Amino acid sequence: MEGTIYSLIPPVLAILMVILTRRVLLSLGVGILAAALLVANFNPVATVTLIWDTVLGLFYSVDDSELNLWNIYILAFLLILGIITAYISITGGSRAFADWAQTKIKTRRGSKFLTAILGIIIFIDDYFNALAVGQISRPLTDRYKVSRAKLAYLIDSTSAPICVISPVSSWGAVIIGIIGTNVIAEQNISGMTAIGAFMEIIPMNLYVFSALIMIFLVSYFNFNIGPMKKHEDLAMKTGQLYDPNKEVPGELSDELPTSTKGTIGNLVWPIVALFVGVIGAMLWLGASALEGEVTLLGIFENTDPSAALFYGGLFALIVSLVLLFSQISKGGVSNKVVGRGFLEGSKSMLPAIYILLFAWTIAGLIGELQTGEYIAEQVQNSNMNIAFLPVVIFIIAGFTALATGTSWGTFTLLLPIAGQIAAATDVSILLPALAAVLAGAVFGDHCSPISDTTILSSTGAGCNHIDHVMTQLPYALICAAVSIVGYIVLGLTGSTLLGLLVVVVAFVIIGFSFKSLKTAE
Repeated sequence: MEGTIYSLIPPVLAILMVILTRRVLLSLGVGILAAALLVANFNPVATVTLIWDTVLGLFYSVDDSELNLWNIYILAFLLILGIITAYISITGGSRAFADWAQTKIKTRRGSKFLTAILGIIIFIDDYFNALAVGQISRPLTDRYKVSRAKLAYLIDSTSAPICVISPVSSWGAVIIGIIGTNVIAEQNISGMTAIGAFMEIIPMNLYVFSALIMIFLVSYFNFNIGPMKKHEDLAMKTGQLYDPNKEVPGELSDELPTSTKGTIGNLVWPIVALFVGVIGAMLWLGASALEGEVTLLGIFENTDPSAALFYGGLFALIVSLVLLFSQISKGGVSNKVVGRGFLEGSKSMLPAIYILLFAWTIAGLIGELQTGEYIAEQVQNSNMNIAFLPVVIFIIAGFTALATGTSWGTFTLLLPIAGQIAAATDVSILLPALAAVLAGAVFGDHCSPISDTTILSSTGAGCNHIDHVMTQLPYALICAAVSIVGYIVLGLTGSTLLGLLVVVVAFVIIGFSFKSLKTAE
């Protein structure tokens, strides 16, 4: 079953069940079972053993006899962030920030613009982006009755798109490394450097620019389509920001006490500590791993983002505790809230952790089935007009990321293949083909219910995960359609400028359409 068309069954089945049932854990569970059955050739004992080994592998590598620290650090960071969120709420930081921000940002539109701008500014890592932007923006968007689904969309459509075009990010460093080692060196391409190639493909990443333009148009015109309209209408008319009958990751209990003496510093300083702690840890870990000359690019290429998130989270937690004890000493809250905040904060992140564990498990089994390799092989074996290579690769990368739930896995797999095809046919199409891989990977990630970035965007916004997936999907598809036309033009003409012009013209038309259908704020 490995590396065949049958390898598509588990991810397609899981995605269809998510859409039909809206029950993510059940759907992922069915996908996990289907994948394990295929890998184990329908042997019941081998199937159970395989699932157990895959879950165990999330925490411990038997082959290497060591802990899987990447996953452990991510899960620990989520728990820490939940606790920090609880302490910020208890100290009155969220309420104080919302009160202050309302004096500076006086419109619902402004709260959405702030979220989008923060998403662009915080470009170091997609996990950090999704969770940090959610923590900062949620008090303000809640005050202006922006639905949690809209907030999750704004977060998700800035986190991965910005990280994938930033050379100084965890994504950028990995991509530059792959281009240098697996594309330029392997294909013996002369006159090109990895960092130079990366910088050149930034304007060719048409989906990123489509997604960014779209969020500002949607924020300005308050244009809501598909399921998003239902969420936004409900928020505007009733103030209900999410469906209380659905599980919402990252949402704290309403029973937590809140200090009346809190200031905006009780929110700002933990976030600043988180930012400084994560960046500092990334620099330290990256520099420690380097041998010889220490460069900024080398640091980000060799750093460990998951460990940096954990260490930065611990630093922010300490700052949060200091601020909490300060409120206790002032009589704002009692000392009983320390343990209570710890417990409630941890519990608030459990839904996200459950989804993430299931998503990692199915991703591991899909890797065993070689689903990505099968899709890539179909591209490599096709006899297509080379001018259409970028658009075909964009579509294939999108489907691969959708099916596997990983942008990183998609571009790790497809960048070398795109480089090999371009080098064997027409090297002038190399950079557009590489850009199309990255663009498609982000697009598929935006549409995939098993994507970790999508899960964490839901968590950062405090939005039901499937509500986020279904409300974001129409916007992602519009951006993908525009990108497809752009890549056809880019491939036929060889002009990046014309490809970008197609995107701009398309969104001017879309903008006028939004204006005519504008919803009152």
